[in-house]
Amino acid sequence: MLNPTGAVPPTSADTPQKAAFRRDILNPLKLRIFMLRRLPMAYLAGLRVRSLTEKEATVTVPFKYLTKNPFRSIYFACLAMAAELASGVQALMHVSSGSPTSMLVTGLEATFMKKAVGLITFTCPDGASIEQAVAESRATGEARTVVATSTGLDAAGDTVAVFRITWSFRARQAGR
Repeated sequence: MLNPTGAVPPTSADTPQKAAFRRDILNPLKLRIFMLRRLPMAYLAGLRVRSLTEKEATVTVPFKYLTKNPFRSIYFACLAMAAELASGVQALMHVSSGSPTSMLVTGLEATFMKKAVGLITFTCPDGASIEQAVAESRATGEARTVVATSTGLDAAGDTVAVFRITWSFRARQAGR
């Protein structure tokens, strides 16, 4: 809700629901079960959530038989899946506590710099922006969008790809 001055309240600190979500996602067995049930292609591709905090998430995608393309590199869709998960896991964490909020990817833009081989690590540092958009949507009842940037690095630390994923958040009305 808006405070008496009409401003959106500051985002919440860590909540027990967010901490429980992080614990579950960072548990290898629970992550595999979650992905098998909700993101089967991510499971098959071997995506892993390596870290998750209030502000940042890191996801890896390996170069293997199921992720390769004919050019001996990782297929772009597998890279996009990992980049989207790096921002999406933060979005899921922030909507997991509080009133129901829908989330949807409404746009995706990518820039590829280098051939993706080996283990590629995507990091998205936009947790604070995502949290703020969710809070504003809950306070106003209107949709809010965030452009989250996920940067993929190879084992040498070179940038392989940068994805900009546009997320839309909308607080659900009671009874819907």
